[in-house]
Formats: sequence, C-alpha cells, structure tokens
Amino acid sequence: MRFNRKGVTKIKFLPTIASAALLPTRAEITAGTDLTDGINAIDGWNIENQPIETPDMASTFVSKIDGDDSAADSSLTFYEDNTLDEIETDLAKGTSGYMCIFSKGDVPAGKGLDVFPVKVASNSKSYSTDNEAAKITVQFVITDRPALNQTVPAAT
Repeated sequence: MRFNRKGVTKIKFLPTIASAALLPTRAEITAGTDLTDGINAIDGWNIENQPIETPDMASTFVSKIDGDDSAADSSLTFYEDNTLDEIETDLAKGTSGYMCIFSKGDVPAGKGLDVFPVKVASNSKSYSTDNEAAKITVQFVITDRPALNQTVPAAT
C-alpha cells in the first residue's frame, strides 16, 4: 500500500549501539533522541555506486560493472528553537553516533529500519531576511557501511 513518509517516518539519533550488526535494542532506541518533529528538510541518506567502465575491442558499446559503494552527502535541516539549544549541543560538530531512520514508522517487528553510523561534520545556523522560520543545517559524514532495511526491535 502506498503511503506518505510525512507523519509515518521517524528519525532518531542514538549515541550508542552495542551490536556489531548495527541492530539497536529497544533500550538503545528509547535512550536516543527523537528528531522527527523538528526536521524541515532531509538530504542524502542513501548509498551510491561508482560504476566502472569496461570497454573492449569486440564492441563499440561500453559496458559497466558495479564498483565501490559510498554514502551520499547527508544532512538534516532543523527548525531553530529560540529558547532551547538541543540541536546545537546534542548534534555539535564532532559528535558521533547512529542515525536511525524508521522509514515505515517505529513499529515493532516492522521492516524499514536503516541505521547509519555518523559523525557530525558541521552544525550551522542559516541566516536570512526572508519571511521564514529560523533553521539550522547539520551535515553528517557516514563513517561505515550502514545497515539497511532491518527489522525494528520488539518492545520490551
């Protein structure tokens, strides 16, 4: 069934995940920070392949094989709060952890949990004279291969 990600997808930042397979426990998810409500824009958060051209003398067609994988440049843009500074402190430059994207919601035993090991590369306020809400953009580097389409852990 088709659905709209807005209102369904949840995004949480977890400071730690013990599992080498990057499958968080329910306790680790609960200890994380739910960022969903403050997000204005999302960019990246996928894997890209760098295909390798393999021309040969037998054909004028240049075939390709799959090459190295890399993570797309990834960021989250948040609405800035005029009294709290959670985004500035919880996601300060240099902070490491795990971005968990529950693409189909945080539904125990559901599919669609993507876990990205990350480090905050920058945390920058946006300044504008336009008639718009104040925003902060946090750029992340993905530090290792993410675990994609995992099963959401059951509630304990």
